[in-house]
Amino acid sequence: MTETTCKLSIGQLIHHLLFDYRGVIVDVDATYQGTDAWYEQMAKSQPPKDKPWYHVLVDNAQHMTYVAEKNLEPDALQDPIKHPMLNHFFSDFKDGHYISMLH
Repeated sequence: MTETTCKLSIGQLIHHLLFDYRGVIVDVDATYQGTDAWYEQMAKSQPPKDKPWYHVLVDNAQHMTYVAEKNLEPDALQDPIKHPMLNHFFSDFKDGHYISMLH
């Protein structure tokens, strides 16, 4: 078994390269954990299943997305996002990063 290294972390602001939205990472899976049906329907760019996937709250939206690492980059703005579920995952925002409730 090979060790997977995630390039992004929980609380980090991201930018989606294909769909041009900002968000914040709330969870990380070392490899794809969804269904084959979802992957076939939603993952049109066919990102690798053996690399990290991220659960992301989308800025100015009500939903969460599941995104392959290859489609994300660190957000350049580093400004807070607006999402109704932020306070369920994070306790604070400091220096361009959300602070997890678990800390």
